[in-house]
Amino acid sequence: MNRSTLPALLLVLPVALIGMFATGNTRAQTPAQGHLPPYQVEWVYRVKWGSSDEFWRLFRKNQIPLLDQEKLLGRVLHYTVYRPGLHTSEDQRWDYRVVITYRDILATTESHALPKQVFPDQTTYKREENQRWNITVAHYDLPIREVDPHATEE
Repeated sequence: MNRSTLPALLLVLPVALIGMFATGNTRAQTPAQGHLPPYQVEWVYRVKWGSSDEFWRLFRKNQIPLLDQEKLLGRVLHYTVYRPGLHTSEDQRWDYRVVITYRDILATTESHALPKQVFPDQTTYKREENQRWNITVAHYDLPIREVDPHATEE
């Protein structure tokens, strides 16, 4: 390896490793080798006390239509929204979880133009999304994968 290829390798290697381990594969797989496996992500939200109803109203108005459109386009295979049934300690509290099964990891990058298509009134959309984020205390996206408890290797 010469010095001129090292910077490029240092940029590409982390992305390849993230894709490889996020999908649960120990071997990198490309579309040329066959279909990529479905990719699951969990969105977790913790909302300011007293703002849960407002958060849900805005989420349902602005995010659910985007997820539904992604389903129609085949990018999202399935999604489920969860809300806790009981309460926990404040440090463990969450208000909403959305588990999304994408067609594959590439489908997560195909929707940047979708909000403009689904919401022609971008001024209102952006104002409401800013409000939703203003009342969000914590949020993270967690790639997840199902584990077969009977498999000999994981």
